[in-house]
Amino acid sequence: MRKKIKLKKGDDVIVLTGKDKGKTGKIVKILPKKMKAIVSEINKVKKNQKPDNNQPGGITEKEMPMHISNLSFYDPEIKKGVKIGYKINNNKKIRFNKSSGKEI
Repeated sequence: MRKKIKLKKGDDVIVLTGKDKGKTGKIVKILPKKMKAIVSEINKVKKNQKPDNNQPGGITEKEMPMHISNLSFYDPEIKKGVKIGYKINNNKKIRFNKSSGKEI
């Protein structure tokens, strides 16, 4: 059974654990089956690339997926990670910040 992912593509997130702890970035892609997300400029690794017909070889940097549990929605006003909840307003599901009550 999979849990629901409350984060979406384009959300600002803060990293809670790991080598990039405390850094913030935007979600580029979400992998729901693996419960992971790729965040811009976070969890970068160096990869040795063999040369092929279209591109030269060498060492390239690549962003790797990070588990959702290590990320939290970033609130720029308080500069902290916050929890997200859902409300239903006029038959529309709306995400909101649980600490301040503001809509996202």
